Amino acid sequence: MSDDDDDLPKDLAHITPAYRRALWIVVGLNVGYGLVEMVGGFISGSQALKADALDFLGDGLISFLGLLAISWSLAWRARSALIQGLFLAVLGLGVLATTAYRVMVLSQPEAELMGLFGAIALAVNMVAAAVLIPHREGDANVRAVWLFSRNDAIGNLAVVIAAGLVWWTGTAWPDLVVAVVIAGLFLQSAWSIIRDAQADLGSAAHGRY
Repeated sequence: MSDDDDDLPKDLAHITPAYRRALWIVVGLNVGYGLVEMVGGFISGSQALKADALDFLGDGLISFLGLLAISWSLAWRARSALIQGLFLAVLGLGVLATTAYRVMVLSQPEAELMGLFGAIALAVNMVAAAVLIPHREGDANVRAVWLFSRNDAIGNLAVVIAAGLVWWTGTAWPDLVVAVVIAGLFLQSAWSIIRDAQADLGSAAHGRY
């Protein structure tokens, strides 16, 4: 981050050129690998891998929305974050629904492919999270982008662990349990994003920025 960036108040941290570059990198990484991992999820039959792929694609979409919102007012940035939070909540509920379906038609995923795609995803997301670490503080829109990327990294680690447990136990249950954990992480972060967005909307309504 440049000296000029350091002189900006916290509320303007999201408009720096460094943040723009970081968002473009995150968008490219997440959309690109999200598509790859979704294919891998169908090939391996892993519900956790499909859930993680959805998180990748959602993260790319949210990062792009955050990029578009850079020049917007605080109120509209807060509304953007609110949309992001609601979208993440829908993803979480969707993962829970598809996981419940898989429980009724239980089949064991291919642990080797699941672990391979999960390990690559973890590496991709560690890069994305590292790019965003200097930009994790700011308004609700900025924090939403950071939470999406952080969730991806945690989800990827969980998928790798699940793959090992599927291979070790010879059952699909570790994969399904991890999918539920990832869904819970989605919902918790969605609540945090929505709460922050509402706080920013309140600040904008009272003319604090």
